[in-house]
Amino acid sequence: MVSDNTVDTAKSEYDVDLTVTLTEAPGAEDRTFHLRSAGGVLSPDPNSVDSNLPDAPAALAAVEQFGEEIFFPEPRPDRICTQQYGGPQVAVVKGWFRGRKVHSHFSRTDGCEIARWKALAALLGNTGGSSGAV
Repeated sequence: MVSDNTVDTAKSEYDVDLTVTLTEAPGAEDRTFHLRSAGGVLSPDPNSVDSNLPDAPAALAAVEQFGEEIFFPEPRPDRICTQQYGGPQVAVVKGWFRGRKVHSHFSRTDGCEIARWKALAALLGNTGGSSGAV
């Protein structure tokens, strides 16, 4: 997981301005999704580039609920993760969350990463393995 939580002066005009690049399997074509909202309001046009996720309202709700702890985690040396493999899916989330720069990597390589993936499944496109189903 990579996270860059620096505050930058080139902030987005949105409260949430995220671009997700999802790769379902090695060698598969990347899929790109966007989530943008201002004041908790998504673009009224579901086909707009502003928020083109399959379920943008659910994605926004997940980001609002879990974004702070997932995008900007506090180090926890006591954290133990099960050694299980959830699939080859990889997602990179870049952009802005409440004025803070986001650059996070998601995978399904162990129990902790699978839990992160499940928490933000709606943001990660709810496609194939991104639902968290094992």
